[in-house]
Amino acid sequence: MTHSRAAVLRGPEAPYVVEDVVIEDPRPGEVLVRVVAAGLCHTDLIARSPFFGPEFHPAILGHEGAGVVDRVGDGVTAVAPGDHVVLTFDSCGTCAACLRGGPAYCATFRARNLSGRRLDGTGSAHDSAGRPITSRWFAQSSFSEYAIATERNVVRVDPDAPLDLLGPLGCGVQTGAGAVLNELRVRPGSSVVVFGAGAVGLSAVMAAKLAGADEIVAVDLNPARLATAIELGAVRTVHATTDDLAEAVVADGPGFDFSIDTTGVGAVMSTAITVLARRGKCALLGAGRDSLTVLPSELGGRSVTYVYEGSAIPRLFIPELIRFWRRGLFPFDRLVRHYQLDQLNVAESDTRGGVVVKPVLLMGNA
Repeated sequence: MTHSRAAVLRGPEAPYVVEDVVIEDPRPGEVLVRVVAAGLCHTDLIARSPFFGPEFHPAILGHEGAGVVDRVGDGVTAVAPGDHVVLTFDSCGTCAACLRGGPAYCATFRARNLSGRRLDGTGSAHDSAGRPITSRWFAQSSFSEYAIATERNVVRVDPDAPLDLLGPLGCGVQTGAGAVLNELRVRPGSSVVVFGAGAVGLSAVMAAKLAGADEIVAVDLNPARLATAIELGAVRTVHATTDDLAEAVVADGPGFDFSIDTTGVGAVMSTAITVLARRGKCALLGAGRDSLTVLPSELGGRSVTYVYEGSAIPRLFIPELIRFWRRGLFPFDRLVRHYQLDQLNVAESDTRGGVVVKPVLLMGNA
């Protein structure tokens, strides 16, 4: 057993409280990680929703961890104690989707990542009174000094790579960049519009520039984020309250080759489809609960899909993003602001208020 400080959420309306918890030893196929830093993702905010039910809380959230392997369970060969790792989503490795190179579409993705528990219903932590805590959020629950992950959701990285920056590559940054590079396969000279300029959307903007897109347009409500989009590669921005948003986005052009929605807002998702040129492709990334309503005729010659985790194979894609970052081609560090673990409530408030793009929590045990 390992004692750890962790930010515990005891109810959907409660603040996070840093508590002393006990993390169990790694089981076969699992890895105990000393977490150095963890990003706060929009999906962590959604975990406050009553949708998850009263049995979900208390919970340790966090699913963009980065740290150092402390111990490994029986049978683990991919990493060893002392390895530097980024934590990402979990997958089984044996279903048809995994075997075809699509772990983000694993047959057990929801159970492994969104239940907060192992497949057998257990967690990996309890509080000081011995009560169990939901502690398998995306198979890591990394708002904690120590976390149990699995061999499949840890990605080994170079030991000189900055762990205080890398966590967001495990989900938000991977999702936006992967939608562009893996799912849509944006090509040089093409046109891309991104709705929502948060961490996921701005990662998509950077990836579109990296892919060689000529016209990159960002749409958002926040002027500061639109300015950041220009700095990161967008050539034009549109404020989301503009009258006839679709017309403003298309301007005098023929429509876009590719569109990406990160908002999850029904009307915006529909617009993301209508601004496409015929044969255009739309990727939906938003984690909201809105429905998509579109006339069937609007899909003539167009396609739309919902993308999990950037359709990435993390062990390949995360090191690739780090290589792009080292070469100055993917400056995702521009999105990051650091907070201490006990400032998680401030980081969450700043995220909701649009003050910060990507908060990253430092555990203080580097």
